[in-house]
Amino acid sequence: MSERYFEQERAGSGLKRRNFLTAALASVAAVALPGGSVLAGLRRVGGERLNGGLDGQLRGKGIVEALPGDDVGMRKGVGLTIKQVIDNLQADIPGAPFPATVDTIKAGDWEQPVKGIVTTMFATDAVIEKTISLGANFIIAHEPTFYNHQDETDWLENDPVFKNKKELLNRNGIVVWRFHDGLHAHKPDGVRMGVMNALGWDKYYSADDPSLIEMPAISLQEMITQVKNKLGIKKLKYIGDPAQMCRRVVLSPGAAGGRAQIGQLQKYRPDVFICGELNEWETSEYIRDARHDKQKVNLIVLGHSVSEEAGLQWLIPVLKEKAPGVKATHVPSGDPFMWM
Repeated sequence: MSERYFEQERAGSGLKRRNFLTAALASVAAVALPGGSVLAGLRRVGGERLNGGLDGQLRGKGIVEALPGDDVGMRKGVGLTIKQVIDNLQADIPGAPFPATVDTIKAGDWEQPVKGIVTTMFATDAVIEKTISLGANFIIAHEPTFYNHQDETDWLENDPVFKNKKELLNRNGIVVWRFHDGLHAHKPDGVRMGVMNALGWDKYYSADDPSLIEMPAISLQEMITQVKNKLGIKKLKYIGDPAQMCRRVVLSPGAAGGRAQIGQLQKYRPDVFICGELNEWETSEYIRDARHDKQKVNLIVLGHSVSEEAGLQWLIPVLKEKAPGVKATHVPSGDPFMWM
């Protein structure tokens, strides 16, 4: 609709201002975006700012969401949907949303208003129950929810564990979204920065070569103790000489796979390679043979979940900007293993 149209309406239609505004907004609502969201830029109609009472009525009917420039509305996250939070997060990621990605909705309706957010590594049953107790309805998980990389569920349809989790999510209106590819594609990598911050190694970070850390030399034993204390790890696996002094470190959170991990070993020739998870017929065997050949390379295996958990904690202050006024809580899913 043009400004001229609004001028004509004001001059000759005989509509009262309130009826005019209501009629104009109904027309705008008719061209709402998919999912019912009105164009985010809607703030004025015919050059007049919507009055507070009408704003509230329209928000309540889902016609108008938090209006740009409405400080109170934005501060309180009024009308912000889960989809909008996801869009806000992806806005800073080069190339996102990606055409082929695991970063998809695993459960729930993302058009519902966001009530609260939980970040975690895995959306376990325990994490879901904690989300419910917090009054939140949106879980951002880094890893799969249904036990395989693509979260395919056709093979689980009659499985009681799967059915219980799905029913728990559906019954409580919980949305689960995986944020894996995007978090790693963020500049800098959100997981890496979370782990670097937790370890106190962020001062050694180089944007030109993120994987490599060069630090003042400490013994492998000191490094293992430091990593355990900072990341809350009770026990971990290692290969190497605890007395060896180490300065050159490659940090590879998560599970990059044997070829990628060995490729980093070939490229950087580090004193220590730190990873989250590995296949025990690949990287660990390469390092065992390398040490037999007198190469002074050591390995620290943190465990997958604990190696990336700090990256989801790193996301909390980001959400304060991307979902203003919405409470965001990090709930660690933790290491699933027990040690004897």
